[in-house]
Amino acid sequence: MVNKLKMVECDEKYWEFVRILRNNPEVQDGFIESDYISKENQITYMQKNSSFFKVCLKNDVPVGYIGVINNDIRICTLPQYQNQGVGSYMVMEIKKIWPQAHAKIKISNKASRALFAKSGYSEEFIIMKNNIN
Repeated sequence: MVNKLKMVECDEKYWEFVRILRNNPEVQDGFIESDYISKENQITYMQKNSSFFKVCLKNDVPVGYIGVINNDIRICTLPQYQNQGVGSYMVMEIKKIWPQAHAKIKISNKASRALFAKSGYSEEFIIMKNNIN
């Protein structure tokens, strides 16, 4: 079987896939904000923003998503498909649509830092966060 990747619009049928993946404990630590997303919140958010997202299919099965909101890239791949070129494919495809978009990445997220560096992005800013609660 050929492992073919393709990007598709984030239609309503993929909204729950995106939500479940985004809430997956195996990937949550990679995100700057890791609040739990309810079904209701996801529907409200996607009704406004789904046009800014794409879903990556591998052999017609969703394996990841990528989006650009306010020129900021957000990306996530199912854990079992990481390190297989899915993330690189999504970044290269999204660059064609939003070439000026950038990514905010946690310093501790070495995988995302490597992905974006490999895809031609450079580190230009470090944001210092006040950890006082």
